[in-house]
Amino acid sequence: MSAVRKPAVAAAILVLALGVPITGALAVGDNECREYATAAVRQVHLMHEHRACDRGIGPRWTEDWNVHYSWCRGASFEQIGAERDARTNWLRACERR
Repeated sequence: MSAVRKPAVAAAILVLALGVPITGALAVGDNECREYATAAVRQVHLMHEHRACDRGIGPRWTEDWNVHYSWCRGASFEQIGAERDARTNWLRACERR
């Protein structure tokens, strides 16, 4: 085994030994985070359009695309889905009021 491959193999063994879930260890790609940030800003705009929905507080509801994108780059697929679902659920619930 070459000297270059030894650190990569050692890292893989360590991840498996520690029980770190592989899905959480993989970084979300740039394209996925661009799509996530764009969708998040769209949801924030929808929230502002409905007076009953207007939360306007915290990073979840910011109109700053860069905030959503930056957060996404450090999040797992599961976290991203949960965050998107939280906004979607809030919008669906409050639009019925």
